[in-house]
Amino acid sequence: MFVGHYAAALAIKAAEPRAPLWTLAAGCQLVDIGWSALVMADIERVRIDESLPGSPLDLYHMPYTHSLPAALAWSAGAAVLARLALRPNWRVAGWIAVAVFSHWVLDFLVHRPDLALWPGGPKVGLALWNYPVPEQAIEIGVLGLACAALTAKLKSLKRAAWPAIAFMGFLVALQIAALVLPRAPSPAAFAMNALIVYLVVTGVAWLADRGKTRAA
Repeated sequence: MFVGHYAAALAIKAAEPRAPLWTLAAGCQLVDIGWSALVMADIERVRIDESLPGSPLDLYHMPYTHSLPAALAWSAGAAVLARLALRPNWRVAGWIAVAVFSHWVLDFLVHRPDLALWPGGPKVGLALWNYPVPEQAIEIGVLGLACAALTAKLKSLKRAAWPAIAFMGFLVALQIAALVLPRAPSPAAFAMNALIVYLVVTGVAWLADRGKTRAA
């Protein structure tokens, strides 16, 4: 799961238009932003195994980001941080927390059993990664449905929908690039590349929100 995570950001934006899209885009990948930093710091660990179907990532040690208690903690922390730094109401902050936790839920669908129910506990995952064609179809499908929901909401509010559509197009292009470009040579390099991409997408989401506001 890569750009499919951003479906949650688009869907939540449709449900709560006051939530800045960039906070939702960062939120839905916050767990992986933390994971990237911890992999580069050699605190969490991953192996790249090209023999694995679908994703080559063997995510064998990530208790501080992808265990269920950790995901809940990241979600609560994001809501509090958003409330203190950006001053939204608690409803918006709560939706940001939902965006963060959506990452674990969607990872549960696609990951092989590597998501710990608690640190050191049993690991779960439905392993859709092992079926790459259906997994990719589901990923792009949920992204398209979320974009359609946001587009309909923006039109109902008499706001321009083209920035949301452009944002989705950017995400689809990123997914294609991830499939065809050479893989990073090491886990640390992979984590660095991923972190850069997450930050770039957050910036593009900020621009999409500005485009919507200016058009309105």
